[in-house]
Amino acid sequence: MKLCVPIPCFFPCSTTEQFIAAIHKSAELGYTAVETYDWRMLDTSAVKSTLEDTGVELCSILVMENRLTTPDCRDLWLTSLRETCEAAAKMNVKCAITQVGNDTGAPREVQHNAIVETLKAAKPILEQYGVTVMPEPLNVKVNHPGYYLTTASEAFDIIREVDSPFVKVVYDIYHQQVTEGDIIPTVTKHLDLIAHLHSAGHPGRHDLWEGELNYKYIFDAIDKAGYTGACGLEYGALGDPVESLRQAMSLYG
Repeated sequence: MKLCVPIPCFFPCSTTEQFIAAIHKSAELGYTAVETYDWRMLDTSAVKSTLEDTGVELCSILVMENRLTTPDCRDLWLTSLRETCEAAAKMNVKCAITQVGNDTGAPREVQHNAIVETLKAAKPILEQYGVTVMPEPLNVKVNHPGYYLTTASEAFDIIREVDSPFVKVVYDIYHQQVTEGDIIPTVTKHLDLIAHLHSAGHPGRHDLWEGELNYKYIFDAIDKAGYTGACGLEYGALGDPVESLRQAMSLYG
């Protein structure tokens, strides 16, 4: 796998100039992949040119609307998805993360089906742009109270029901360690349903070498299982962010 820098976790990026500087710094540190969340302030032409010049891939951006659990918001989400795919096409981005929204209080089966039907409705957009959208399970114990999708197993069920090569899971090792553990068997048995990984130390969501997770062992097992995608270092560094990225590349790159 290749390590990926989620730029907002390590660098200020409220302007295109800051974002471009972060791409250059990531490349200088040996990274060939970055990702970001809110893409709307970016000059897509300038970003694309920088990516081409540095040989860095922008792996994923974020769909800004996220209420998939609410059927009445389906059209809003589909509009946001199309806007995201248009931006992705301008920067050669192949994946977009989507969160699914909070638990509305409706029966879980109803909310589950709402997510599935919305993602099915997205198929023509995803096929048109060649972009893979990735629902993300999150933990509710520490970081995202009230969120609907917490387990990898339900996320995988959703992907199977949607049945599209352009709908996969972003599997966050940190979130799933908080929620249920069993990281290596879960990832290695479901590589066909996973398009991207995230990682952080647990507890604390800090540097990978801080906490109970042995990322050298985890990454080695995932590599041996045949994963060739990217893993975003989605954490808050305890020390200097650049030094943390340098150490992560030294340890896991």
